Amino acid sequence: MAKVAIIYLVWSDEPKKYLADALAGVAAQTYPKDKTALVIIYNSHRPEEPSCLEFIRATVAASDNLPETIILPQSANLGFTGGNNAGLRWAADNGFDYAFLHNADGFLRPEAIERLVAVMEADKNIGQTQALILLHSEKELINSAGNRWHYLGVGYCDLFRRPLAGVNLPPIKEIGYVSGAATLLRLDLVNRFGGLNPNFYLYHEDAEYSWRLKIRGFKTTLVSNAIFVHRYAFSRNPQKYYWLERNRQAVKLLLYRWPTLILLLPLEILYGLALFLTSLFGGFTGALLRAWGYWLKAGNWSVWLAERKKYQAERRLNDRAILRLAAPTIDAGELVAQRPLVFLANLLFTFYYYFLKITVWW
Repeated sequence: MAKVAIIYLVWSDEPKKYLADALAGVAAQTYPKDKTALVIIYNSHRPEEPSCLEFIRATVAASDNLPETIILPQSANLGFTGGNNAGLRWAADNGFDYAFLHNADGFLRPEAIERLVAVMEADKNIGQTQALILLHSEKELINSAGNRWHYLGVGYCDLFRRPLAGVNLPPIKEIGYVSGAATLLRLDLVNRFGGLNPNFYLYHEDAEYSWRLKIRGFKTTLVSNAIFVHRYAFSRNPQKYYWLERNRQAVKLLLYRWPTLILLLPLEILYGLALFLTSLFGGFTGALLRAWGYWLKAGNWSVWLAERKKYQAERRLNDRAILRLAAPTIDAGELVAQRPLVFLANLLFTFYYYFLKITVWW
């Protein structure tokens, strides 16, 4: 039977808010305990706050029915990518077959790991899968039924806030990309293609990893009867907008051929203008300008061009196939803009999408 490492990434004071529920969810799993390990990555803490490391140790020691539990404290905040990569390295070095990335602010329903592993074991062409993520505050509503990837590089949760009872999800569904909040990865593919890209640090790293698998012919899926409950809240801090915009551009640069990037330029300029105007009202103009400024520095390009070279050499999907897998509209745009603006933008996005489908033959 396959061995599964559950990687629980947490930092600063998060253990005091979320750890008890997460441990209870892990303890309740129906997957055999002797084939499971819980790897808690404590990603350090804010300078002004005390460490929660001893709290984590005491809470784990007082918990019942946990599998083997390993605590890996980090000396600095390595971000989402670096922290999870520390867990992936431990799992790979210790002979595990799969690793489940477990967001700090959520918990698993009892049969989630068993059902995710069963799907991956039955179809070796599935490179990565995720649980159906429900909102903690409104458990009848969906947080993510997989994520969708717009062809401009914008990612968003599919079926966000849709009532679960009102949708008819198949048991297994191919999706645009897998949410990093609750995803099962094959460690043999991590060994072959690498873990989460550390150049992303935060945001879009899950989109990039899914595309890294998809361009090599692997599928990314949702398992709709494996449930993860998430205390989701859309953060509006300016730092988030910096990483979202910088990394959106990075995914596009990695994936597309140069002719496609050139064709996207007119729409990209219009999107950038709309984003700038939105930032004036949303208070993230500085973060947006810093993200654009990042791409004006020649030294930053060398890192991404080296990554791009590997992508372009190893991919089995052409740009036409990538566009077929992309979303033509942004359904969650109201998170950063008002609905009338989103409606008008989606009209333009749809028109441009079909223009690209006609034009891009490479």
